[in-house]
Amino acid sequence: MAVSVSGDAEAPSMSADSTTKRRSGGWITFPFMMATLFCLTIATWGWLLNLIVFLIEEFNMKRIAAAKIANIVSGFIFMFPAIGAIAADSFFGTIPVISASALISLMGVVLLTLTALIDSLRPKPCETASSLCQSPSPVQLGVLYTAITLASVGAGGMRFTLATAGANQFEKTKDQGSFFNWFFFAWYLAASISATAIVYAEENISWTFGFGLCLAANLLGLMAFIAGKRFYKYDKPLGSPFTTLLRVIFASVVKRKVVISTNEKHYHRESTETPTKSFRFFNRAALKQEDEVKPDGTIRYPWRLCSVQQVEDFKAVIRIIPLALATIFLSTPITTQLSLTVLQGLVMDRSLGPNFKIPAGSLQVITLLSTCLFIIVNDRFLYPFYQKLSGKFPTPLQRVGTGHVFNILSMALTAIVEARRLKIVQNGHFLGSTSVADMSALWLFPPLVIVGIGEAFHFPGNVALCYQEFPESMKSTATSITSVVIGICFYTSTALIDLIQRTTKWLPDDINHARVDNVYWILVIGGVLNLGYFLACSWLYKFRNLEDDDHEKDVAVSPS
Repeated sequence: MAVSVSGDAEAPSMSADSTTKRRSGGWITFPFMMATLFCLTIATWGWLLNLIVFLIEEFNMKRIAAAKIANIVSGFIFMFPAIGAIAADSFFGTIPVISASALISLMGVVLLTLTALIDSLRPKPCETASSLCQSPSPVQLGVLYTAITLASVGAGGMRFTLATAGANQFEKTKDQGSFFNWFFFAWYLAASISATAIVYAEENISWTFGFGLCLAANLLGLMAFIAGKRFYKYDKPLGSPFTTLLRVIFASVVKRKVVISTNEKHYHRESTETPTKSFRFFNRAALKQEDEVKPDGTIRYPWRLCSVQQVEDFKAVIRIIPLALATIFLSTPITTQLSLTVLQGLVMDRSLGPNFKIPAGSLQVITLLSTCLFIIVNDRFLYPFYQKLSGKFPTPLQRVGTGHVFNILSMALTAIVEARRLKIVQNGHFLGSTSVADMSALWLFPPLVIVGIGEAFHFPGNVALCYQEFPESMKSTATSITSVVIGICFYTSTALIDLIQRTTKWLPDDINHARVDNVYWILVIGGVLNLGYFLACSWLYKFRNLEDDDHEKDVAVSPS
């Protein structure tokens, strides 16, 4: 992942009174983009990873309720990038959206820090040896949820838009691929720092100090981005591609009674494209009728007539929806595991030596580091080795399928570990007078490593699939669609936990009397069924764009 310092994609300054041409875009923008990403990621993950513990300890919330809230917040952060992408593409451009998002995030983190600093913004702590705890007041909850909402909106609007803005600084595909590699690496590295240093500070020094570090990181990120503004190459809003998709649907419905023609001359074509036979209903949107085309060849009524290319782009999106559904059911167990692992860690021995205890919120760093490591292993060793054996680079669907397998293995291993923990609890082996089982939290490391390996396959694979298969007009928003799918998984995870709570006794508030192992076995069964569904969809799927190996490798690890 070597970085060149040469100025690619350079453009002259637009200043009219300047006698020299100032370069914009290229690698000169790289330090500012990376500093912004690194600092804002530390700020976001610093409060998000430990949100469950903060809600339990400082707001006296029940454990399962805290896990649900954390899932909802995480889902929102992953889904909101779609709104940021639409705003950037349609109205403002990426640079203003990033600036506004970083500022909104800063406001949220400031308010969150105040909730930790000011006692009146939190309920009184639970009395020692008492199960009675004061619930937070409506005002306290209002301040808390406002802080979380602002911080989440800022984080969601920034991250994927920043990736698009960074890639837009370059003209060459190779440079864009190199930027994506560094983007992905910096993102996981910053998240790992948050999961260790920031979370440790929150639990062992104070929540105010930990959130204060997040505040400082957010401010530095905003300052770094503003400092590089004079070097950026600004992209112009071109209109949302979602509008085109809606036009295809509207025009098809309006012309639903029109007989589909087999004559290519009857369709509005902007180049040499021809309508395909799949999803023929939507071909009506490109059928020309009287007065719909001007003498110069342009469309008179855009909401009644689309080009063949626009119709085929719409079909490409439809074809990928079944695979997107498989991704939802793939990521739902992972998001469920992230929440339940924190709860498991709270009742396991997290001591490393006599003076250090692993924060429960830091357990997720194992998955982050595992993903980061195996992305490099896959990109530099495994995929080239596969290419030598088979003569071609592994397709995105092959990578996603491999991730499915590792995900199932991780859930099964976690179920076995939890069954062992429950047996220890039933035998009365606790640490002293606490409810912490005499079992090391290190037992959770192997399944977390495996789920990280799976993510190194399926997350970049899904991004590469969307980037490769989505229409050209949606390249900048394709990765935000991937983010939306992941965000949906946090909500399906919350719904799954709620369903299990309503229909079984497996998830009471006291996890020592729960059957979390049964929950994981349900996830294993669901994972196996989803793998079968994914394989069927993959077998039926026909790639729309067949890229050469070098280009596909450029986007194989793109995180944005």
